[in-house]
Amino acid sequence: MGESITEGTILNWLVQEGESFTEGDILVDIGTDKVDNEVPAPAAGTMVKHLCAAGDIVAIGSVIAQFEESGASTTSSKTKNKKEPVTLAQPEVNTSKQAKVVRASSSANSITFVNQDLFVSPLINAIARENHMSYEELARIPATGNEGRLRKSDVMNYLNDGRPYQFAQPVSSEPDPTAYRIPQLKFDKGTGTIIEMDRMRSMIADHMVYSKHTSPHVTAYIEADLTELVRFRESEKENFLKTHQQKLTYTPFFVQAVARAIKQFPNINASVDGKKIIIKENINIGMATALPSGNLIVPVVKNADHKSLLEIATDVNRMANLARENKLTGDDIKGGTFTISNVGTFGSLMGTPIINQPEVAILATGIIKKRAEVITRSGVDSIEIRSIMMLSLSFDHRVVDGFLGGSFLKQVALNLEQPV
Repeated sequence: MGESITEGTILNWLVQEGESFTEGDILVDIGTDKVDNEVPAPAAGTMVKHLCAAGDIVAIGSVIAQFEESGASTTSSKTKNKKEPVTLAQPEVNTSKQAKVVRASSSANSITFVNQDLFVSPLINAIARENHMSYEELARIPATGNEGRLRKSDVMNYLNDGRPYQFAQPVSSEPDPTAYRIPQLKFDKGTGTIIEMDRMRSMIADHMVYSKHTSPHVTAYIEADLTELVRFRESEKENFLKTHQQKLTYTPFFVQAVARAIKQFPNINASVDGKKIIIKENINIGMATALPSGNLIVPVVKNADHKSLLEIATDVNRMANLARENKLTGDDIKGGTFTISNVGTFGSLMGTPIINQPEVAILATGIIKKRAEVITRSGVDSIEIRSIMMLSLSFDHRVVDGFLGGSFLKQVALNLEQPV
């Protein structure tokens, strides 16, 4: 379903209970926060029972239906009577240390204290890492195990409920007079037409709030003189299209410039796992792309540092077309290690983008605008018309300091100023 996807929505059952099907027939459509997926039948058979209805949100790995293979007298052993997949049914062991945290659940008007000692088993710890959950968040989940023990089902139910206590503030039994409390303010939100968020917009909203909550954002800016790049593209785009049947937009140049800069500053191509920094071995550049619905999706150019401008352009054009037709697959959007957001497409001079978790930086490219600039050659100043673009880099200040962020941004600008 795609990297970091933890749940999906049953959109439509195409094979009803009692109906037969052949291997490869599409059984059900499942939607995630980014793309819709068709699930094919692993074998020919007859649908016995739907375990989930259209509209249900289910965790990745959950069994959603039971079927009987053709010629078999009983339900397939892969699905018979299983409520959870084997991979999630690991025994919880007592070898893990106890994490001393305060458990609290927060509502609009109250804060409730729960047990202060939380036992985190290896299984729960693995689920938490996969979903980027801190011990503080685990401590807010109501536990149903013996002696207040947190069970796997507790965590999965909490995830299915949309992580309601994700951003609740940790509290202690004795209130700290210096601690900041989120004020419970009631605003007049006004009247007007009410529009429900669709599934993708709701997921984007949660992802953006999570990113701002998780990463201390810092944004750096720089100007790049793209005069030579503009001239090169204008002189080559018609021949490029005629020779390779591919449009030559500015995006492939941006992807190539970023990939080259990452090679020089690999620590910007990373993610954070607790107190560990993971420097990614692959350079996969995501491109924030607007869909016809107005939502955003991030298709990924894989191994961009090993591809030529033609190969990058081919990937960019293919995924842009698929995005407009809402036909991107899970593989097209997974594995990103760094993201570019071209806000100049909408006429913006520059932007302050929000980091695409679990990455640690994101680049925004503004509109390319002609300006009168002072140019110095051989000690002589002159005023010329130049094509200037603003670049802005938002980075996670937990692991990226100003020197790394600024140096990387400057190198991207230099790469763009020298396109050949």
